[in-house]
Amino acid sequence: MTSKDEQIRGAITEQASEWFVSNDEAPLGSQDAAALAAWLRASPIHVEEFLGVATIARDLHLAAAHPEASLDSLLARGDAEAGVAVQSSWSRGRRWQLAAITAAVVVAGVGLLLWGLRPVGRVSGPAQAAALHFETRHGQQETHRLADGSVLHLNTDSAVTVVYSGAQRLIALSSGEALFEVAHEPRRPFLVLAGPAKVVDLGTRFDVRLNPDSAVVTVVDGRVAVEPSGTPRKGDAGSRQSPPQRSVQLGANQQLSVADGQWPAVPVLVDARRTTSWLHRQITFDHEPLERVAAEFNRYAAKPIEITAPALRQLQVSGVFSTDDPEEFIAFLRSLEGVRVEVTATKIRVSQK
Repeated sequence: MTSKDEQIRGAITEQASEWFVSNDEAPLGSQDAAALAAWLRASPIHVEEFLGVATIARDLHLAAAHPEASLDSLLARGDAEAGVAVQSSWSRGRRWQLAAITAAVVVAGVGLLLWGLRPVGRVSGPAQAAALHFETRHGQQETHRLADGSVLHLNTDSAVTVVYSGAQRLIALSSGEALFEVAHEPRRPFLVLAGPAKVVDLGTRFDVRLNPDSAVVTVVDGRVAVEPSGTPRKGDAGSRQSPPQRSVQLGANQQLSVADGQWPAVPVLVDARRTTSWLHRQITFDHEPLERVAAEFNRYAAKPIEITAPALRQLQVSGVFSTDDPEEFIAFLRSLEGVRVEVTATKIRVSQK
């Protein structure tokens, strides 16, 4: 399991504990009971973690009543009673984590629901939000308002998992690009994991793009802190970075590219409005090679551009193009001197005249 997976799982564990230990003095109302049921239905992992908390809570109660019972025997009993499906996916480290969370609650004097589990109270506010997954198809973009009021903008071919708990707000970007408008909550940090990069929001609006070999962070407003995530990319399972000595802070119109094994990285100045022009269904270029322009256009186009003449790949072009109007871009290509454009049923072929 990667460090990104472990952080997501840990946040879900915290959610399960919050559900379990809240408001045990009175049954839930219909609305809150429905909310808990929806949280459990959202993922089998939610059910697994909730049952794990229940098992550990019961066994801690047993240990308090019978001090001679060893923790190992209690863990073995939990394994036997939790069922095959849960047993196969639980490590001892996970049970120790749940034990620690539940024990802390017991020490704090919060009532636990031990044997006859009934509906538990809901933690108010966004801390109770379930793990959510959003993704877009090729050429599609979406905007989602999250439970805390933050806004998530997803670009084409992108996927994120959102896990909110009482301690943190965690976003895992597994592909593509996303822009975040973060609601300010000093006591609950907003973290984004994107391949080799970990981004900590310091009150801002920022963009994260996950490339095959790097993660690129661009700040539109405010500040973020960026450091290596320690999460290896696909194909690099054997490599794992050591904890960073320090993070790098970025301000407005600064950009940082983070690649595996390359730290510290150096920020560069950019025009953040150009970087985030995709929000307006546009791509913007200023004296950049045609090869790069075509690759960006292909992120959205139904028919990809293929440059068959190597000499044209480094041709410098500038302009603002709509991602929804391929005919406009084809007309631009045909206006370039020495360029021939052929549109077939499956692609747009660019060659020299």
